[in-house]
Amino acid sequence: MKIKIYVRLLIIIGFLQYSCSSSQNDLQPNPTNFVFAKGADIGWLSQMEATGYQFKDTDGTNKNCLQLLKDRGINTVRLRVWVNPSSHPINGHCSKDETVAMAVKAKNLGMRIMINFHYSDSWADPGQQNKPEAWSTHTFSELLNDVSQHTQDVLVALKDAGITPEWVQVGNEITGGLLFPEGSYTHFNQMVQLLNKGYDATKLIFPTSKVVIHLDKGNDNSLYRWFFDQAVANGLKFDVIGASFYPYWLNTNYTTIIADLENNLKDLATRYNKEVMVVEVGGNYEQVQDTKNMLTAVIQAVKNVPNNKGLGVIYWEPQGEKTWSGYQLNAWQQDGKPSIALDAFKE
Repeated sequence: MKIKIYVRLLIIIGFLQYSCSSSQNDLQPNPTNFVFAKGADIGWLSQMEATGYQFKDTDGTNKNCLQLLKDRGINTVRLRVWVNPSSHPINGHCSKDETVAMAVKAKNLGMRIMINFHYSDSWADPGQQNKPEAWSTHTFSELLNDVSQHTQDVLVALKDAGITPEWVQVGNEITGGLLFPEGSYTHFNQMVQLLNKGYDATKLIFPTSKVVIHLDKGNDNSLYRWFFDQAVANGLKFDVIGASFYPYWLNTNYTTIIADLENNLKDLATRYNKEVMVVEVGGNYEQVQDTKNMLTAVIQAVKNVPNNKGLGVIYWEPQGEKTWSGYQLNAWQQDGKPSIALDAFKE
C-alpha cells in the first residue's frame, strides 16, 4: 500500500513539474519564430514598370525588380493606397487595384506585406493631409464612415486575392493629424476616432494583422511622447509604432542622431508596451557608402530594442532611380542597377 502511494506521489510530482515547465516555456518568447523585417516601400514600382523602366542586375542583365530586392535580403514590401488617385506617374496611381496586383507579385516571391493607408488622393505627410476630393464636403460623421468603408474595401480586395497583410498602417506621418481640418491634432479626440475606425476596419477583415501608427522624425523622443501620451489618453487603438528616419531632411549626418533614434525606440517600446519599426528610411543616392553605413546603423538600432520589440526597417522607394523619379534618397544607380547601399540588408 505504501509503495503504491509513493508511486502515485512521484507521478503527481512529475506531472506538476512538467506542467509548470511547459507553462513557463509557453510564456517565454520563442526567438526562433521571430524574423526581422527588411523592407522596401515600392509604391512607384508599378508605374516604373508601366513606363518601361529596365531594372538590371550587377552583370547588366534585365531582372525583375522584386527579385533584385529579394536577392539583397529584402523580405518585406510596403504599399501605399490612395483613394481616387490621378494618372500622374509620380504623384498618382497607387489605386486599390494596383496595390492588390503588386501585393500578389510580392506574395508570390514569399515576401511579407504592409499596407499603408494615406486616406488621401495623393501624398499625405506632415506638410499635407488633404481629404480625398470625394470626401471634401463630408461631415465628421461621414468621414468616420469613409475611413471605415475605404479601409474595408481595400482589405477585402486583398483578402479575395489571397493576401493577408502582416501590418496595416492607418495614416501616413500623422504627427499633425490626418484628413484636415477635422482630423488635425488641434482636434485630437476626433483624430483618434478616425484612426480607430481604421483600426476596427482592419481587425474586422484581418484580426491578426498588426495596426501601425506612423510619425516622422524618429529621433525626436519628446515629439513621440507628446503624441502618444495624448493618443493613449484619448483611447487610440494600435499595435505598432512606426517611425521615419531621414537625416538628410534634417540637414545632419546620421551619426549625430542615430543614438537618439535607438533611445526613442527603446523608450516607446517600454513606455507604451508596443512593438516599434522604422517604416521609412533613406539616404543620399550619391553618397553610397554613407547611406549603406546609415542603413546598417538603423537596422542595428532597431534590433537593439529588447525582447524582439524592434520589428524591422523599411527603405522608402529604393528602386525610385533619380532620372525617373527625381527623388534624391533612392538606392538605385542610373545604369538601372541596385546601389550597394542595399547590401546592408544582407548583413
